[in-house]
Amino acid sequence: MSQRSNSLTNIFGLDGTVGRGTYALVGLIGFAIKHNLDRYIAREYLPQTNGLFNYWEPLGKAARLTALSYPEKRVLLELLLLALPFIWVGVAMTVRRLRDAGQPVWLVCLFFMPFLNLIFFLVLCFLPPKESDPVKDAAPWPHVRPLDRIIPKGKFANAVLTTFVTSAIGLVFLLPGPRIMQSYGWSLFVALPFCMGMFAALLYSYHEPRSFQSCMEVALMPILVLGAVIVGIAVEGVICVMMAAPIALALAFLGGTVGYLIQERYWCPRHKPAILSAILLVIPSAFLGEHAVALQPPVYVVRSAITINAPPEKVWSQVVAFAEIPPPHELLFRAGVAYPIRAEIDGAGVGAMRRCIFSTGPFEEPITVWDEPHLLKFDVEKNPAPLNELTPYGHIDPPHLHGYFISHGGQFLLTTLPDGKTRLEGTTWYHHSMWPATYWHWWSDYVIHTIHMRVLNHIRERAEASAIQALAAEADSRMR
Repeated sequence: MSQRSNSLTNIFGLDGTVGRGTYALVGLIGFAIKHNLDRYIAREYLPQTNGLFNYWEPLGKAARLTALSYPEKRVLLELLLLALPFIWVGVAMTVRRLRDAGQPVWLVCLFFMPFLNLIFFLVLCFLPPKESDPVKDAAPWPHVRPLDRIIPKGKFANAVLTTFVTSAIGLVFLLPGPRIMQSYGWSLFVALPFCMGMFAALLYSYHEPRSFQSCMEVALMPILVLGAVIVGIAVEGVICVMMAAPIALALAFLGGTVGYLIQERYWCPRHKPAILSAILLVIPSAFLGEHAVALQPPVYVVRSAITINAPPEKVWSQVVAFAEIPPPHELLFRAGVAYPIRAEIDGAGVGAMRRCIFSTGPFEEPITVWDEPHLLKFDVEKNPAPLNELTPYGHIDPPHLHGYFISHGGQFLLTTLPDGKTRLEGTTWYHHSMWPATYWHWWSDYVIHTIHMRVLNHIRERAEASAIQALAAEADSRMR
């Protein structure tokens, strides 16, 4: 066994072991520091951070943010970046504590499991160290198992088999997740790619240790293959796969790194089949656990504003209903994301029905506040599909097109500025049921802001043109 190192100066290292006392102490100190830093950064925006139990979800505080309505992107990014070193310390200390207790290092996967990770941490704080016999552990394992004959020893053949098997495993778990369990969450976008990367690295090194570079290549390849397959068999479209790719590849890289560390130092022949099987059991457990928890989606708000060289009275008429907008030139919309075309209204005042026609259908928006020419506010009773999937097929209909992105309401706020100008601010309140919510929140905020600017720029062009026509008509009248 590696010599135990309880020095607090080595909390970032993965080598050696750590005792239960040091593990518990580092955990408590890290919790206290992280908790108070979060409170300091988010004190003006997240009063919920004052609670003591903000870490009851995977990845600690970073995951808790996904259950909050928090419009300030800058502060969210600060909190996420702040969480990264704490996550690394937690993983490193957990790997060393598992080694000290004589437990399989792959159990570090439980670090990312909602709720279960708390019990896991508690057990590690009390689990006694286990002494091992280095001579016995280093002795060759004579027994030949069925997998020993099935898995090829050559690097290329092993890499091909690993890619095929890991991609097939990913497809098996990916297909029922969204359709049967109605889940686009942590299990799909975090647990699955992490376990795929770890499984691939370990399977690739089944017969002998491999280099870090080759393990990473094999860990990432199944993610790329799986993305191509689900587009090819009409499960998902190109846009959604591209949006999910960054987080999936990052988690597969992290899983592959853990797999590489295991195979490099602690890949015991007698435990290989059991460890590979146990990794596969983590994935359905994550889906079932997330389904049982039933996380409630947060509500987000997006605000966009422009300055218009026209008085509020001219802008108001364009806000209430605007003529057809020219075809989009933005790549986002041309790729299939829904975009606004025109707005219509039946009636006037509170209770009137406004319809914003998008490329995928209308938003039905009953007016709730009519303060002409200052504020127009509305609810949303009907949402069309958020996009037309970019696919080689005529049309596909994945589950996330229905009920996973919901707009609750919106408003246009007009503020009078000097020199006859108007500040026009558009606001949308929405939620989506996809996790990690913070990651998908960045994508959806960008999309909604782009939609806002398409509408606001069109309103500006129409209002400024109307104002110029009015001035020209007034000047012509004076001349006559």
